[in-house]
Amino acid sequence: MDKQICDVLIIGGGVVGCSIARELSKYHCNIILVEKEEDVCSGTSKANSGIVHAGYDAKPGSLKAEFNVKGNARMEELSKELDFEFKRNASMVLCFDLVDLPALEALLERGRANGVSDLSILSGDEVRRLEPNVTDEVIAALYAPTGGIVCPFGLTIAMAENACDNGVKFYFNTEVLAIEKTNDGYIAETNCGTYVTKYIVNAAGVYADKIHNMVSEVKLNIIPRRGEYLLLEKEAGKHVSSTVFQLPGKYGKGVLVTPTVHGNLLIGPTAMDQTDKDLTITTAEGYDEICVKAEKSVKDIPFRQVITSFSGLRSHESGNDFVLGEPKDAEGFFDAAGIESPGLTCAPALGKYLAEMVAKKGRFEENTDFNPRRKGITRVADLSMEEKRKLIQERPEYGTIVCRCENISEGEIVDAITRTLGARSLDGIKRRVRQGMGRCQAGFCTPRTVNILARETGIPLERICKNGTGSELLKEEGYEYDLS
Repeated sequence: MDKQICDVLIIGGGVVGCSIARELSKYHCNIILVEKEEDVCSGTSKANSGIVHAGYDAKPGSLKAEFNVKGNARMEELSKELDFEFKRNASMVLCFDLVDLPALEALLERGRANGVSDLSILSGDEVRRLEPNVTDEVIAALYAPTGGIVCPFGLTIAMAENACDNGVKFYFNTEVLAIEKTNDGYIAETNCGTYVTKYIVNAAGVYADKIHNMVSEVKLNIIPRRGEYLLLEKEAGKHVSSTVFQLPGKYGKGVLVTPTVHGNLLIGPTAMDQTDKDLTITTAEGYDEICVKAEKSVKDIPFRQVITSFSGLRSHESGNDFVLGEPKDAEGFFDAAGIESPGLTCAPALGKYLAEMVAKKGRFEENTDFNPRRKGITRVADLSMEEKRKLIQERPEYGTIVCRCENISEGEIVDAITRTLGARSLDGIKRRVRQGMGRCQAGFCTPRTVNILARETGIPLERICKNGTGSELLKEEGYEYDLS
């Protein structure tokens, strides 16, 4: 590719970039989204708590506070339009000492100032009636029934697919190397060619400061804040029903304990500032810290049922709030930077806000053909016997189970590969249908999945990757492959 011309270039295919893309597709304009990784949801958005925050934590008057409440309010309707999993399971902030009760009450008043509805403070006994596994040390809790949980993959991929179906062009493995301001807009040079655009939206996550600083003299500084998590198998998933936080400290809400929308139990994160924008290691120290802190909130956590640990990076901006809109010295360039917690919750509202801002600037007309709906992948395990029989008669591949831990059929894997913005890696399949997310962590199903991916895409076996170039699973020279 030598040169692409568009009205709007979105940099970054995380949850915010994909939300902006979807919202902009409601207007008549030529939109391109570039992502330096091999798929959407490959950076900050792929590794977080999956929490839909109620909105009581952010400072009143901040952008975080405003968009948290707005994003939370949009999540239920959006989940129905785009067919992704979302649940209002409520959240609690636990207090362990009488001296901290004023801080809990201040959090209640902060939430009310932010417009969060139905907040209340429960006694320790009331908390334990709702959550029997909460420790005896808990003396009170802030209760927020509007809190929820969501699948970060499901949300991001759903918005991306819907944006693509509505005309947005996606280019992967495309890294922006330089940006030049012109009389008519911007020229973005990438490793895959040149993009000429009237407007740029910067949704580059931990790299948003790098992109911003290419065009503005008012510099940003994004600090990658690494957080480690433990994921427990589904037998532990009902240990709590609400999302259980501790009173916030210097680095946020501390270690939480929560069910996931898929029925697992999730614990974490830690908080470690670092300079490396790509380092997502897990450590023995992080594991131990999570265990110790979680046991303060919830007793008898079955840590022997941990099936994996992982870490993700939060995009902490040194100003401690979101950075949105045009810098004074870079007209037509729109930031969506410093999007850390509660960024996942805010994403639907942030997308609408930025899209409307860009559309107003470009005087784009409304796209009356916009289709707001998207259908997710049929999950065989959720069907009745009669529905399964009918589906398997029409498409026999749905009768072959590939991933035994999660009961994922060959048909679901094929759908993940062949649909809009289909998967081109094992992690891409995993994010779409959960193949490999169970107890054995893909130990059983990887060979069969590699075969299916090669068959459906035409990618040679030796080029099949876990998550992009450099993560190939098979050695090319001197091997014959029999993955049957």
